[in-house]
Amino acid sequence: MALLEVKNVTRRFGGIVALDDVSFEVFPGEIAGLIGPNGAGKTTVFNVVTRVYRPDAGQVVFDGRSLLRTPPHRIVRRGIARTFQNLELFPGMSVLDNVVVGTHASAGWFAERRVRKAALEALDEVGAADVAGRPAAGLPFGMLKRVELARALAAKPRLLLLDEPAGGLNHEEVEALGDLIRRIRKGHDLTILLVEHHMNLVMGVSDRVHVLDFGRTIAAGTPQEVQRDPAVIEAYLGEAPESPS
Repeated sequence: MALLEVKNVTRRFGGIVALDDVSFEVFPGEIAGLIGPNGAGKTTVFNVVTRVYRPDAGQVVFDGRSLLRTPPHRIVRRGIARTFQNLELFPGMSVLDNVVVGTHASAGWFAERRVRKAALEALDEVGAADVAGRPAAGLPFGMLKRVELARALAAKPRLLLLDEPAGGLNHEEVEALGDLIRRIRKGHDLTILLVEHHMNLVMGVSDRVHVLDFGRTIAAGTPQEVQRDPAVIEAYLGEAPESPS
């Protein structure tokens, strides 16, 4: 049984159809990639799943229950956490306090000692424990990405949505991120849905990949199957490969 089901979801913004009858499933314990050219609708999917946007049609089901009646501020307590394409940290707060915010989102504003312990554990897991007491402002971009990931992990989710986690990272940082994603999936028994433009990262960590283009699902399969799909090649390159003569 799928942990997350996106069923025939349509979302319009005025005359623009951002998502057009999109359907896909994410199964427990897998890393699923969600890829597509710019403007394909990937982040809109995340915003529908996390209830930032309400779909004009369709259904989103998590662990057998619809999410559409869940208010956005309750999504984390349902077991879903996310990172953002553009960093959403509080620059004037310490790194630790930024992560504590994520912990409170699932635990409530109580048991402060337990909450801070969970936040420190999350920072240690992503390799950011040594900056816990420093303000977020002024830290290297790659480190800020890790802090945001720690904040999502501190909420103890079952489903983690990663929105462009490799954006702005150098080659070595991207390789380290891939190792980290694999490690946290295994260590937390997590299910991960990954939106990313860095194809080497997506294809290297994903069990299955779903492809959007102009708001529609055009392909799904293993990384190897998707990379050979003519519709995917056309969407990215603007032309289908020539058939061998």
